[in-house]
Order: sequence, then C-alpha cells, then structure tokens
Amino acid sequence: MNNSKFETIIKYSFNDKGLLDKALTHSSYCRENNMDSSQSNERLEFLGDAFLDAIAGTELYKRLSSVNEGRLTKTRALVVCEKSLAEVGTRLKIGEFLNMGNGEERCGGRHRESIVADAMEAVIGAIFLDSDYETTRDFVLREFNAIINDALAGKLFADYKTQIQEILQSAGTAPLIEYKLDREEGPDHDKTFYVHLVCDGKKLGAGIGKSKKEAEQNAAKASLEGGYI
Repeated sequence: MNNSKFETIIKYSFNDKGLLDKALTHSSYCRENNMDSSQSNERLEFLGDAFLDAIAGTELYKRLSSVNEGRLTKTRALVVCEKSLAEVGTRLKIGEFLNMGNGEERCGGRHRESIVADAMEAVIGAIFLDSDYETTRDFVLREFNAIINDALAGKLFADYKTQIQEILQSAGTAPLIEYKLDREEGPDHDKTFYVHLVCDGKKLGAGIGKSKKEAEQNAAKASLEGGYI
C-alpha cells in the first residue's frame, strides 16, 4: 500500500512509518501471514479510543458551557460512536490503504463500518505515539469538526444505547444494565454477533450486527421500540 498517499490525505507525515503501517494492519492480515496478533492495529485502536474520548469530551465541555453532565455524555457518545468514526474513515479513504487478509477483503471488509471505524481509532492512537497530545487534538478536531457541529445542532443519528440508559436511570436509581453476547456465527473475517439487553436481571430486546457494537445498538433500539420499558 502507498502509505505516503494516505499521509497526504490526512495531512500528517509520520516520523515512525512503522506506526502508520501497524495502524493500517487488520488482524486478518496477521492471521493469513502467520504474524503475531500484536502486529495488528488492535492495540492502537484501544489507545485511539481513549484519546478520542478525551479530546471530544474536552471540546464539548468548552462549547457547551451551561449544560449538565448527562447532555455532555449523550453528545460525546454521538461524536465518538462507530458510525461517526466510520464516516470520517470513509471520507479519508482509509479502507483503500488497509493491510487485510484475502478472505476479509472478498467479504467487503474494506468498506465494513466496524473495520473502518476501528482503523480510524488506530490512526488516532498512532498519531499520538508519533507526536504529542496537541498534534493529536488538532487532527481530531479538524477531521471531526463537521460531526461535532452536527452533534451540537442535534442533527446526528440516534445513539440508542445512550437513550435507553437515560430512560432506565430516569427514576434516580442505578440499575444494572448489561449487554449479553448470546452467540457469534461465521468465520473470523465475517462474523455475525447476537446480543440481548438485560436490566437488573430482566431480559429486554435483542439485536444482531456485524460487530458487537452494532449488535448492542440494535438490542437497545429493539428495547426502545418493542415496548419492553
């Protein structure tokens, strides 16, 4: 892959090119090439997720100076969710530059929302390790600017997990809300996840998705729309 072209697109040139290569390496590529799983982008994804949360949270705290914690949490969830990450990753054409196994690619992995979103988080993590917090913040605020503005204006898609959490906690109690994985089907490169939502031991709605996050969102949506609460 021509990573220098991707650097041009994201307007950042890596000092450590190996970090970028790792950020763009999907686990399926490691499996097919007998590489250790630590060479995939999953660890960078973990790091990027943390910094995206912090950067988006700080920006919203500054711009929403008079709203309460609940509104801040809900708005941040819209900015940092899988759909938002995938939207940014798709605009940056990240899927075209991924090191990916042949099986995953044949199943459309370069355009799969969960894979694009995870790679976007990994790139954020890689930029932080390659530079500093300020540079990472500038990158995130530039690339997520439109999404942040849409979230502030109430124009983004619904985050069903946040909605149902607010409803279940509206009585002032602290119910135990859990998303239980019932099963997963399919090969590693094309899994389908089946999840149901439980609140204080009571089973609510169930959902299906190509990632656990998508399945959880669909379970929350089913709980809201199915008259379970």
